Amino acid sequence: MNAFFRNCALFSLKMHLNSAIFLIILHYYSAICLCDDTGGIRGVGKVDKVYLDNTNMAYLLGGDATDVGNIRETFFYNQMRVVSDVISSRVSDFEIDGKTFEVGGKNKGKKQLSDAKEGYVVKDDIEFGSANIIPLWAFGLLY
Repeated sequence: MNAFFRNCALFSLKMHLNSAIFLIILHYYSAICLCDDTGGIRGVGKVDKVYLDNTNMAYLLGGDATDVGNIRETFFYNQMRVVSDVISSRVSDFEIDGKTFEVGGKNKGKKQLSDAKEGYVVKDDIEFGSANIIPLWAFGLLY
């Protein structure tokens, strides 16, 4: 099981819950954080991704099948949400204060940032950054 689910209806089906009840639970369950750019209660039904509260929960639920890409995004999201509002980006993974962030491994390119006004690549498995490339570990220093 992946740590996020793009389709709330599918997830509610897997949980054997009515979709409306699942959305109510999701809205009030503070340990799960929504990443959405539609805002307010209307946005709950249009969620792009749902991230678990931390990467440990993803490993608990997913075991060996846990997606490393989602782990990276979960870590980034959970570090940044402490200092800023994080929303989903239409061109990349996240948008924060008008800046676009694409999260990936050390070989992640800048292709998805070509349409972004101000974009950054956040790479895992690198020690140093340069220009608009930032190591993922650096975001762990935010708090």
